[in-house]
Amino acid sequence: MSNYPFSDASQWEKLKTGIIDLAKQEILPRFEKISAEVKKDGSLLTEADLEMQKKTKSFLHDNWPVFSFLGEESTREEQVKALQSDIGCWILDPVDGTSNFASGIPVFTVSLALVVQGKTVMGLVYDPSRDEMFAARLGMGSELNGKRFSADTPKEKMKQCIGLIDFKRLPAELSIKIIQDNPYASQRSIGSVALDWCWVAYGRGQLYCHGAQNIWDYAAGYLILNEAGGKSSTLTGEDVFVTEVVKRSAVAATTPALFSEWQTYLLEN
Repeated sequence: MSNYPFSDASQWEKLKTGIIDLAKQEILPRFEKISAEVKKDGSLLTEADLEMQKKTKSFLHDNWPVFSFLGEESTREEQVKALQSDIGCWILDPVDGTSNFASGIPVFTVSLALVVQGKTVMGLVYDPSRDEMFAARLGMGSELNGKRFSADTPKEKMKQCIGLIDFKRLPAELSIKIIQDNPYASQRSIGSVALDWCWVAYGRGQLYCHGAQNIWDYAAGYLILNEAGGKSSTLTGEDVFVTEVVKRSAVAATTPALFSEWQTYLLEN
C-alpha cells in the first residue's frame, strides 16, 4: 500500500482537521435553516449534502489526488467507476442521517473511508453536534477525539443490552419476531448508520441490526468497529464489506461473546 498516506501522523491529523472544519462550515450553519427535497429512491437531499460533498471532494483531490472519489450524491455510474480504481477510492457520505438533519434532530454525521485493494484502510465518522470524531486506521486501532478505545461493555448477555435496530429495512418476519421476543433490555433507532457502528464500537449500544445499507453508510463505521475489537456480519453470516454499490445487511455487537449470542438468535429465525 505504497500510496496509503495515513500511517503518517501529520497526514492523519490534516485529514481529520480538514473534515471537521468543512463540517463546521458547510453543515452546522445550515442545521434547522434549510428544507429538503425527495430523491428518486425516496431519501432526502439538502443543500448541506451537496455542498459538503463538493467541498470535501475538492479538499481530498487537492491533498491526495491519486485516489478516486465515490460520494453518496454521485451518479451510480460515477460510483461504480470510482470503485474500480486500482490505486484506491474515497467513499463519502456527506451527511449521514439526512432525515434527522432535515427534521431538526441533532443526530447526523460525516462519514469518510478510504478503500485500497479491496480493503477499508481508513475510516472516520464526525458527529458535528457533539464534536466527536470516531476514527480508525487498518491495524492501528480505533480512537475517539484522538484517544484510543476498545470495544467493551460490562453487559454479558443480550437481555442486558441496548439494541440499535432499524426495523424499517428488516424482513417483516424477522422484525415481528424481534418485537415479540424482545431479546434485549431496550431498543433504539437513531437514524444514522455510521453512528450506529461507532456507538456499538464504543459500547453506547451493544447490539445492532440493519437490513439494507449502502457502502457509503457503513464503510467507515465497519472499520472503526473492527479495529476496536467488535464483531459484525450480514444476516446470512457473510462479511459485511464488499467493494460493490449494493445494499448489505448488518449484524454487529460490541463483544465477540455478545455477537455470537446475537448472531445465533438472528440466524435461527
